[in-house]
Formats: sequence, C-alpha cells, structure tokens
Amino acid sequence: MTKTITLYSAQSLAVSDRLRREGEIYSKERFVKAKYQESAIIFQTVYGWFVRQLPRYVKKPASAEYPYWGFVDRYSVEAGGDSSLLILEVPLEEVVLFDLYDWVKLMRLEYLGETEAEEIRFRQKIKDYGIRHSSDIMTGSFYPDLKREIEDSWQRLFRHNDALKAGDHSGVRGIQAGLWRLKKDWL
Repeated sequence: MTKTITLYSAQSLAVSDRLRREGEIYSKERFVKAKYQESAIIFQTVYGWFVRQLPRYVKKPASAEYPYWGFVDRYSVEAGGDSSLLILEVPLEEVVLFDLYDWVKLMRLEYLGETEAEEIRFRQKIKDYGIRHSSDIMTGSFYPDLKREIEDSWQRLFRHNDALKAGDHSGVRGIQAGLWRLKKDWL
C-alpha cells in the first residue's frame, strides 16, 4: 500500500475548477510571473532554483514547469477571497517536505545556515563587505562567490525531507511540501 500524507493547499477557484474538470493539472511558469509581477525577480530566482532541485527528490512529469505548494497544518495555508482550500491525500513519493520557515528565508534571498550562529556569521561577513542584505547579492551581478555560497546553502532546505517522510517532525516548526502536480484522485 502506498504511504500518503494529508496536505492543505489554497488554489484559486479557476485552478480548483480546472483540477476537477481535467483530473490532473500542472503549474506553468507564465502563471507565476503573471501572479507576482513586481516581485517576479525574487520568485524567479527562488522558484527557478527550486525547479532545478525538485527532480532530485520527486520525478518530474513532462508537462510540469513549476511546483504547487501544500502544508501539513491547515493554519499554515493563506487562502484569500478568490481561493478554495483543497485537502489532498498525496503519495509520499510525489512530494518533497521541508521546514516552511526555511522556505521563508529562501524567499527573502537569505543564506540558510545549519545553525542560527552560522547565519549570523554570514550576515556579518556580507556587512563587512558593505552589503546591506543578501538580496542585494542575489539580484545583482556583483559578488558571484557570495551568490554561489548563498545558493549552495539553500540545499539545506531539503535536510529534513527523509525524517519528515518517516514521521519525525523534530526540529521543524511548520511543514511545507512541494509537488509537481495536483490530481483529482488526491481530493
């Protein structure tokens, strides 16, 4: 029997309707760009990195471009007026799990340390260079070595995946999932 995980995911009514109609749907890059317009550079940087990493953990279907997000806890989901809350029962092999607070650091284009002390040391290091915030490194063309160091640190996003899939939630404050597709069978 396939092991599954219950996830909550807020999707627009259009996406929810399409899922019920088509049975299986994939997120496209153009939808993300259109949704986040003025913040697109940040989303493209982080989502682009995530899209390159996700196939290491979850097999990528041919039609997939960008991920969908799910959460283990309902309270972690932000559902607006034009959205519906989907409750999904997803096979574990279809998801990668991570600490949602680590994801927030990536979305801020920050260094993801093994410890808080390591993150503080990195912030001091870039301050010594005269750099205000790591986002200045990630969105600019200067400091390629620091940029690489930040991107390399993002691999830690997946450090809890195996333990979370095994049911060990220690050291994680909230669980987020990335998945390539949504399936009507999972509703």
